Amino acid sequence: MERTYSLAYLTVHGCPPPEMIHIAARTGYDYVSLRPIPLNLPGEVGYLPEDREMIKKTRAAMKETGIGVLDLELARIVEGVEPRSYAPAMEVMAGLGAKHVISSAWTKRTDDRDFIVDRFAEICDLAHGFGLTVNLEFPTFSRLTNLQEAADIVRAADRPNGGILIDTLYHHFSRVSLDEIRQLPDSWINFLHLCDAPRDIPPDREGMIRVARDERLYCGEGCIDFSELLGCLPPVPCSIELPNARRLQELGYEGHARRCLEAAKQQLGHGGDKVLG
Repeated sequence: MERTYSLAYLTVHGCPPPEMIHIAARTGYDYVSLRPIPLNLPGEVGYLPEDREMIKKTRAAMKETGIGVLDLELARIVEGVEPRSYAPAMEVMAGLGAKHVISSAWTKRTDDRDFIVDRFAEICDLAHGFGLTVNLEFPTFSRLTNLQEAADIVRAADRPNGGILIDTLYHHFSRVSLDEIRQLPDSWINFLHLCDAPRDIPPDREGMIRVARDERLYCGEGCIDFSELLGCLPPVPCSIELPNARRLQELGYEGHARRCLEAAKQQLGHGGDKVLG
């Protein structure tokens, strides 16, 4: 089966969804991954579920190009935000054909496992009504810092649409072993985030955040053995999440998106032109 690819929101951070869809079509992607749930971060450009004009333009771009929506982000587990507040975004995105939701935990206490389990289960139950899976990610600088912690939450919540999102950057940062990945049920893996990473892991949280948000590498530029890693996983779609401020400035949205996909296909053995550093 030929692998499919999605252009993730952060890769072209600041690009409006309709433009992002046209870029994805011109550069060879199958899907886009959008952020209709705002995090109120600097430079954030997505759309609120109430923005009917943007939804209309997004739907029109999808119809014109044939590009689908793979997933939406980010259903955070955090104090003060009720899971039901994510329902409008889930409803709109499911209407556009999305299949998956990304979740992650950003609580500040270390004794709040039960709270995280309950909230994850609540998000799963909400998403189930829209035919969506919920995929728990473990950014190394978040509350859940490794695969073991994330898997514990998914297992304890015990929801049929609950799963794990493996991001190749956090796989490296958290030193996740291939044996840990092999032990996961295939049904938990619905898609993955793809990028390469420098061999040296930043020693502090600030350094990890800088790399994650602005300095990810094209596949083949870093230290990740994609053949080994993907050999442990079912053949699911790859969402290329590769924010790199320097490359984006040099190449623009479309040039950067194209290089991301070419490099990924080259490393994963699906063709693509040679990518120069």
